[in-house]
Amino acid sequence: QVQLVESGGGLVQAGDSLRVSCLVSGRSFGSVYMGWFRQAPGKEREFVAAVTRRGLTTTYADSVKGRFTIYRDNAKNTVYLQMNNLKPEDTAVYYCAADPEGGLSPRIYTYDYWGQGTQVTVSS
Repeated sequence: QVQLVESGGGLVQAGDSLRVSCLVSGRSFGSVYMGWFRQAPGKEREFVAAVTRRGLTTTYADSVKGRFTIYRDNAKNTVYLQMNNLKPEDTAVYYCAADPEGGLSPRIYTYDYWGQGTQVTVSS
């Protein structure tokens, strides 16, 4: 059984930086594409970023492009989301997800495994 555990969320001020992490166990980490999604109160879950198996290619939502960076350390079975210049509208629960099939998909239904989420709150 694949388990994903996020960590690193917290309360920050606008303009600050924060890094969230996702530790994956139960499957060869290097065999899955990884993605980050987020869900704000009262809104649908949305795509944030995704990275290929070896970390060579990434894709981002337009709303975070240039501010967020997704990367992975396959030796540590961990994927990261570095968030810079945070804005109040970035406030959400952030989820990592694993996609065994690949494709750098922004679609929620292509991801088979999900973490429990970590709260990121950005104050103005």
